[in-house]
Amino acid sequence: MIHRRLGRSGLRVSALSLGSWVTYHNQVDAASAAEMLAAAYDQGVNFFDNAEVYAGGRSEEIMGAALKRLAWPRLNYVVSSKYFWGLDRQGDAVNRKDTLNRKYLMQAVDASLRRFGLEHIDLIYCHRPDPHTPLDETVRAMNDLIVQGKALYWGTSEWAAADIAAAWQIADRHGWHKPLMEQPQYHLFHRQRVEQEYARLYDDIGLGLTTWSPLASGLLTGKYRDGIPAGSRGTLESMAFLRDGLTDAAKNAAVAALQPIADELGATLAQLALAWVLGNPRVSTVITGASRPDQLAQNLGALAVYEKMDAGVRARIEALTAPLAK
Repeated sequence: MIHRRLGRSGLRVSALSLGSWVTYHNQVDAASAAEMLAAAYDQGVNFFDNAEVYAGGRSEEIMGAALKRLAWPRLNYVVSSKYFWGLDRQGDAVNRKDTLNRKYLMQAVDASLRRFGLEHIDLIYCHRPDPHTPLDETVRAMNDLIVQGKALYWGTSEWAAADIAAAWQIADRHGWHKPLMEQPQYHLFHRQRVEQEYARLYDDIGLGLTTWSPLASGLLTGKYRDGIPAGSRGTLESMAFLRDGLTDAAKNAAVAALQPIADELGATLAQLALAWVLGNPRVSTVITGASRPDQLAQNLGALAVYEKMDAGVRARIEALTAPLAK
C-alpha cells in the first residue's frame, strides 16, 4: 500500500481507502463490515470513511461495532464522518437538518461518537456548504471540536473553492484550526472541480483531497452497458436518482472503448478507473466502496495497475473520456 500525507498535515492515509456509503446497513451488516475492514487493513488500508447521514446513523453504528470487534490499536486507523443533513427530517427540528450552525455541529459530533463508540473522530467534514449560517460561526465550531479533543482535523465536502478559501482565511485570522481537506467527487467523467476550480488551493493553502465515487457509482465498471443488472446499486430505491447517469449511452460507449486499454494492462475496467484517479498527485486518498470481499480485493488490485500506467496510457484514456467530462 502507498500512504500519502493528507494535505500539509503530518497525517498519512492509505492511497486507497474504504467507505461505507450505500453499503453499510443496506447491504453490509456488522459481521460483514468487520470481515472487509480486516481484509482492507491487512493490505495496508488505514482510512475508513463514513457520514452521519449514511443509513440514518446506522452506518456509523455498524462501523463502530466492527471496529470494536477488531480491537485494533486506535493509532493504527483513521475514521471520518461528515455533517450537514442531520438525522431528524420530521417535525420542527429546524436545527438538526440542512445546517452547519454551532448547536447542530456540537451535538451531531457527540452523537456520532456514541454511535462509533470512539473517544474522537480523526477527520470531520462539513458535508455541504450552509448559506444560512455565518461562515465564521461554522469555522469556530469546527475549531472548538478539535480543541475539545472530539476531532483531530476538519475539512469540507463539495464546497466551492471560494468558500474553502474564505473559511481558511477566517481560521488563519483568528488563529483557529484551518480546514485541511476537501472531499469532492472525482472520476473520469467528473473532473473540472478537482483539476481546475481547486487548482490554486493546493499550493496556496495546502488543500488535501479524499475523493469519492471514483467509479462514477459503478458506471466505470462496465456493468451498466446493457442496462441495470439485478442486485446492483442502480436497483436500490434510495439510489434511483443515479439511474439516468448509469444508463447514459454515450458514457457507456466510452467505457466500452476503454476495455482494450484495460486488457493491455491486465486490469478490470474498475481497476483502470481507480488507477487513473490515483495518478493525480493532489489526491491524498481514493475512497472505494465494496459490499463483498472479492470486490474489495479487486479494488485494491488497482495499485498494481497504477504502477503500470504511464503518461501515454493516461493520454489514451483521457482522449476517450474527456469529451464527456464535466
